[in-house]
Amino acid sequence: MRTRGTLRLATRGSTLARRQAGLVKQALEDRHYEVELVTVATTGDEITDELIHRLGKTGAFVRELDTRVLEGEVDGAVHSMKDMPTEQPEELITAAVPERGRPNDALVTPDGSTLEDLPEGAVVGTSSLRRRAQLLSERPDLEVEPLRGNVDTRLEKLLAPALQEDHQERSEADKERKENAEDDDFEAEYERSVDEWFDDLSELEKSALGREVETDYDAIVLAEVGLERSGLAHSVDYYRLDPLEFVPAPGQGALAVTAEDSDTAEEIRVAVNHPRTRVETTAERIVLAELGGGCIAPVGIYAVVQGEYVHVNVQVYDRDGEQSVIVNRDLPVERYPDAAREFAADLEEQGAAELIEQARKNSGAEGPEGK
Repeated sequence: MRTRGTLRLATRGSTLARRQAGLVKQALEDRHYEVELVTVATTGDEITDELIHRLGKTGAFVRELDTRVLEGEVDGAVHSMKDMPTEQPEELITAAVPERGRPNDALVTPDGSTLEDLPEGAVVGTSSLRRRAQLLSERPDLEVEPLRGNVDTRLEKLLAPALQEDHQERSEADKERKENAEDDDFEAEYERSVDEWFDDLSELEKSALGREVETDYDAIVLAEVGLERSGLAHSVDYYRLDPLEFVPAPGQGALAVTAEDSDTAEEIRVAVNHPRTRVETTAERIVLAELGGGCIAPVGIYAVVQGEYVHVNVQVYDRDGEQSVIVNRDLPVERYPDAAREFAADLEEQGAAELIEQARKNSGAEGPEGK
């Protein structure tokens, strides 16, 4: 049991970030620690009109939290691993990596359509260069439009047009019903009134109904784990994308707790670290670091421990999904860090370096992080 007071962990303030930090908090409390979550506003949270890749660097949601750790204001910070730069301050370590959630992406539509079901020229929203390239590689006819915001905001943007159209039609039907109230032969288009219909909507749908529509999306793509951890997976229809075909971002679905290298870090590791997840995500991040793609290039990396090997899938694309390097390899688990570096070098020779450099020039970034 902890003897020097409450363990303080920094987190971003979004609903998803708080819930994810809550998972770490609960795991520590299950081991009899007292834990306080400290909410920190980050630069990434404050940028409402730009996509993250336009910042020219990774870590928009990470650095302010880690600064609080280094300044001694908190004992550690909880991050979504896919947001983390591959290069950390020397004073910090990744103290623990809890067990990973679902790593895959989800295609969310108003009716649960698959990617193949989407109509010709359908508009799909995503804030990710990787998802954009993967979508266009599979369906070049799609119109991929920018989409940013918290999970609930993105879902509201998807649901708003259809709900607002339905509301308008029902309102007009209500008006017609009232005008023909004394006509015994009149048949109403809808059995329920618009108020009854509204009362049955979920809170997410009610919020979407009042949202201003800027883009009429047919579908959006986001991480399934975000839907689950936000408590919204049951509120929408979605199609699970195969992580071996639509390879996710390195570390997607995983959390990481950073801390200074100390007894506190060791306590956190013992309490919440999941060894298999740590091996898999470390392999992914080593490949990413060697390639130097960061968030400026369409790169997917997904590793799974399979017996004596770490099976690693990599997809590197150009912006429009027209060129790609797609390779998988089994890395010996006993030497997976070195094997991951060797794999990355082979990927560079096969054309990955050229695609990433092309992406860097298009983004205006000055150079790779973690290389």
